[in-house]
Amino acid sequence: MKPAFSVIFLTTLIGAGQGLFLALFTHQSYALFGLLPMQSDNFYGYGGAIVLLLLCGGLVASFFHLGRPERAWRAASQWRTSWLSREVIVLPAFMGVTFLFSASHLFGIRPEIVTLPGGFVIDLSLLLGVAGTLLAFSLFVCTAMIYACLRFLREWHSPLTVINYILMGGASGFVLAAFYATYAAPTETDFFAGWAIIITLLALVGRLASLLRNARLKPTSTIQTAIGVKHPQITQRSMGAMGGTFNTRDFFHGKSAAFLRAVKPAFLLLAFVLPLALLAIGLTSPMVLGFAFILQHLGLLAERWFFFAQANHPQNLYYQTIG
Repeated sequence: MKPAFSVIFLTTLIGAGQGLFLALFTHQSYALFGLLPMQSDNFYGYGGAIVLLLLCGGLVASFFHLGRPERAWRAASQWRTSWLSREVIVLPAFMGVTFLFSASHLFGIRPEIVTLPGGFVIDLSLLLGVAGTLLAFSLFVCTAMIYACLRFLREWHSPLTVINYILMGGASGFVLAAFYATYAAPTETDFFAGWAIIITLLALVGRLASLLRNARLKPTSTIQTAIGVKHPQITQRSMGAMGGTFNTRDFFHGKSAAFLRAVKPAFLLLAFVLPLALLAIGLTSPMVLGFAFILQHLGLLAERWFFFAQANHPQNLYYQTIG
């Protein structure tokens, strides 16, 4: 398939935002039970504002993929059957809850809802955090299922697609949280960095598993099955069109096999290996963690390009042959 850079930026930016929200609320949950010191409202509030900026950036990027952006609202109408429609609904809902979560901390609007038997106080920000967590995971699932539900694109049609979207977004968010903590809460940097290592390792395992799976896939369609002739030596000389068409432009990436082979180790190195190395060294300076986040995000951009490009549409058996 032909990668659309607007979708690449959409999925990586909102993934980092979702991961950062999960990181912030994970810390707040730990602090609620006395496992970590509770941080100031500004820490969670400004962190939520960064999440909102990432989500807005992804939303703006998505509009460049639309032929008629003014009709974007209509995408939500098919929510019963379309994962894209569900994503269109869940994304603004998550943005709304993130805004309320951030505002409740920044403006101190945290009325107590209930006190648990152990003395733990549940306030408004915690309820918003739970709602945001559920929406973040729902958004991961909706975004990934847009691709995983397509049975004819076998490279995508796997539970690993959903798992990897969650893990890679979570890894990106926790690395960003570690970088953010170096400025806003230096004592908590190790907490976020530790979780970033664990999730990045899991993301690496998940992505390697999907690469190994896809490498073993065998085409179910051939020129022989397409035309119903079983002769072993059938060669197509032309696709029947002298100029480019929609089929030749939008269902194939147009890059060479050598380029694809180069992209794979590049994104594995940038998105997983180098960030893990920087995090494992234990250098928790802002410069190191900021560099780790930038490297990882560049790697995830390359990974997402490869994810789209690797999916081989069956129609390419015909339309990629040029006479």
